[in-house]
Amino acid sequence: MPGMVAFGRRWGIASDDLVLPGAFELFLRILLWVGILILYSLHKGSFDCSGGRVLQSYLVVLLVLLGLIILSLYAIVYVSAQGTITNPGPRRSIPVLVYLRALLYLPEIVWACLGAIWASADSQGCDPATVGAVIAAVIASWILLLSTGLGVVFVFDPLGNSRPRPPALEQLGVRDLESSEGSQFLSTARSVATKVWESRLRLLCCCLPQDESHRAAFSSIAQLVSGFFSDTDLVPSDIAAGLALLHQEQDKMAHHRDPDDVLAHSPSSPIEADLEVELGQAAHCMQFAAAAYGWPMYIYSNPFTGPCKLSGDCCRSQAMEYDIVGGDHLGCHFSSVLHSTGLGYRDFIYVSFHNQIYEIPFFVALDHKREAILVAVRGTLSLKDVLTDLSADCENLPVDGVSGTCYAHKGMSQAARYIYRKLVNDGILNQAFSIAPEYKLVITGHSLGGGTASLLAILLRQSFPNLQCYAFSPPGGLLSKALADYSKDFVVSVVLGKDLVPRLSIPNMEDLKRRILKMVSNCNKPKYRILLRGCWYEVFGGEPDDSPTELEHRCLAEELSQPLLGEESLLVRHSSSYQSLASDDSPAHAATHLPLFLPGRVLYITEDGPSRRSCFSQVRYRAEWSSETSFRSILISPRMLADHMPDAVLRALRSLTTGRPFSLCPSSSSLGNNHPNVI
Repeated sequence: MPGMVAFGRRWGIASDDLVLPGAFELFLRILLWVGILILYSLHKGSFDCSGGRVLQSYLVVLLVLLGLIILSLYAIVYVSAQGTITNPGPRRSIPVLVYLRALLYLPEIVWACLGAIWASADSQGCDPATVGAVIAAVIASWILLLSTGLGVVFVFDPLGNSRPRPPALEQLGVRDLESSEGSQFLSTARSVATKVWESRLRLLCCCLPQDESHRAAFSSIAQLVSGFFSDTDLVPSDIAAGLALLHQEQDKMAHHRDPDDVLAHSPSSPIEADLEVELGQAAHCMQFAAAAYGWPMYIYSNPFTGPCKLSGDCCRSQAMEYDIVGGDHLGCHFSSVLHSTGLGYRDFIYVSFHNQIYEIPFFVALDHKREAILVAVRGTLSLKDVLTDLSADCENLPVDGVSGTCYAHKGMSQAARYIYRKLVNDGILNQAFSIAPEYKLVITGHSLGGGTASLLAILLRQSFPNLQCYAFSPPGGLLSKALADYSKDFVVSVVLGKDLVPRLSIPNMEDLKRRILKMVSNCNKPKYRILLRGCWYEVFGGEPDDSPTELEHRCLAEELSQPLLGEESLLVRHSSSYQSLASDDSPAHAATHLPLFLPGRVLYITEDGPSRRSCFSQVRYRAEWSSETSFRSILISPRMLADHMPDAVLRALRSLTTGRPFSLCPSSSSLGNNHPNVI
């Protein structure tokens, strides 16, 4: 549903978004009205004090005013609940009702001011209980008014200014933006959107240096974000409704899927013994990848014992005797790394907690247990890391001996080059191999660290042909197909469950947008029912909702060959997101962005059994080799963020390697359960 147009501009809500907030305010207003009515009934014979007539007049007028407000809110809620997301016809009177409700704010504000003045100046000699009740009513009125003001600020759309359109476009009805006037109009709108997003990023990152590199990152990210929904006119609640419907649709398809089809994507070349070996190596390396996060991850994983263990180590001077760079003045990060890895001080060759955009922390250590020189790269933990993540443009990454186009994620490519210069140009790896020349090189990392570690491994492959890389939960939009195939010999990517990040890429986001539009356009239920049902399903589960559709007997591809657009019927022709909406194929078939893939071979870990279970049930995991093409569609689930957390990945790997299922709520019985996991 397009954003609602009122007071000469477009707002960040639609005409069907007023049901739930309106019903909540209606409930509060009725409570206030009943309370004031009871107050007036109890004290109607006690208005003979000084200012009593003013009090009586105030309460009577307030009752009348609240009655009018309640009627207007009821009308808004009733009308807003009519129709569907794509059928706003029954809600055409909403702007008039909003104007009427806005007019009622003026006398309400005036009366709230009068009530405050009376309570502070004209209440002497009156019953204290009566005065206290009136003060409570005045405070309640002001709280409701301020809450409404905050709501208006929240739904304000800086891009919603209603601007005059070119006359040539006005005459076309459905306007073709391939004309010069239409192209100029669309270009101007996108330019304004980019500037608004750039301003938002600068405000959000006001604590960061405003140098040239940061300004370039802000501009690149702003263009990416502003262009994502530039060919649609959706409000946030439309996206939420679409995600709720898509989650239930995906679960419904999963329930009806043939179990034999689940492994159809897995390559058959690696043998089971190889899988077990890689699981053991991955579980060991994941300890270092998680340790690279420093004390925040250590405290998160050990909330009761972690603070006590670190409190005695953070301020010791011995940590300062080693080559620790930036961001760890008290030594808490390094102490947590020592506790997490079990290594000694002298096992670390280089430790850097320096953090800037495109420059992320890492450490180099001697892993005597596996006879490896291990480079662990930290994942996202700061606002600067987020900017590195969001710099998702493609950057050329030429590699000798690789045929085909070689490109990668810009932010992570820059971060990998930064670490490469440190390791090679500063002689860190030479120093490590001079101590242990027979050791092999292993690179690891999680999330941002996993993607950067994979690119770093590609850069170092020529100099260290025997290196290995274990990337945990790396981003899906990382490598071109040529580089992804090249990395299969030395990179293993580990993905857990429905983790969002390994499925996150610009083509996949375009595919998600198409699917959201498909679900929203198909459903003939009101938005408030979709959202309520979606919340219930996320929290309590149940059977997926079999939503009826409005396009049941119509061709969906024909209906949505154009995007959903605003009340001004602005249609963008030949939008790449809507080339073939009826097809559920990969978005790469009609993508305008270069396709990017996961690095190396993909080790996919899933929970064995139902996705929803009680707290005391035990979780068992299944591991299998998969293909990077199996992660080209985003799965909607409450686990899509939880499965990305480092402790969840480490827990799953330990469960697979030890043969013990994990209990969500620890109990004595779960500690002795040694049933083997399925591999």
